[in-house]
Amino acid sequence: MVDRRTVLQPFVDLSPLPSGLDAKWWNADGEPDPDVLARVELYVMPYTFSAITGEVIGRMPRLRIVQTLTAGYEHVMPYLPDGVVLCNARGVHDASTAELAVALTLASLRRIPEFVRAQQREEWAFGMYDALADKTVLIVGYGAVGAAVERRLVPFECDVLRVARTARDGVAGFDALPSLLGRVDVVILTVPLTDQTRRLVDAEFLAAMRDGTLLVNVARGGVVDTDALLAELSTGRLRAALDVTDPEPPPPGHPLWSAPGLLISPHVGGSTTAFEPRARRMLRAQLERFAAGEPLANVVVPRPDK
Repeated sequence: MVDRRTVLQPFVDLSPLPSGLDAKWWNADGEPDPDVLARVELYVMPYTFSAITGEVIGRMPRLRIVQTLTAGYEHVMPYLPDGVVLCNARGVHDASTAELAVALTLASLRRIPEFVRAQQREEWAFGMYDALADKTVLIVGYGAVGAAVERRLVPFECDVLRVARTARDGVAGFDALPSLLGRVDVVILTVPLTDQTRRLVDAEFLAAMRDGTLLVNVARGGVVDTDALLAELSTGRLRAALDVTDPEPPPPGHPLWSAPGLLISPHVGGSTTAFEPRARRMLRAQLERFAAGEPLANVVVPRPDK
């Protein structure tokens, strides 16, 4: 009798499963079964940044593949053993994250937080406010999420510029940032957090942005130098909308909470009703590849371009 290969995953019911696979459930709720860990070949990390989800990898001697349910994977790298393949959830969060990027942009430009505060004061805050129409938006990090953001921006009658790590047709490379930042009204960050993008948005980057520009971050908090951003916000020269922060969450009393011109959402880019159906579809397709011995999708380690 051929042994069934064990998959550890966070969904209670993944049926129908490909033949030859045995799916065990664990959602970072308590300690996983040691007997199961000893057999796991493919581990689907629960959708949480709890440290135990990474630490448990060291107790899986047969592990061959780690599959995240996040697009970013920097939180996995300290725990990933040599020779283990890492796949991310490219495509799962595109719709939700793009929706939030546009929502934060519109809310900031149209000053929705100010209206909420005015309503609480029973004040009629009539005035002239910025529109997204006729603005120029720069998307920094033109992957799946960045492309999804653009698709949602186009109906708002704005112009879109694109920057990515690698230049290609219609997409500039990071080296073009200094010449582009002074031309745009909104900068939306959708890059992964890597050695190249950590503190990408530093004092020099921010200084290149013209007065009144809005910075929107739906990537990772570490992409932005928080002190440099706070310095610009404190003068009122720039505005920002952050779904991610550094530190995250900001501790009580941190200046991010009270910075002028700043809207914060609590890292909810992917936390919507759109997540689970897309995650399940992605995972079932990945398990079918795994069971059939076919090439896996969304491999990020080892780097597919190396």
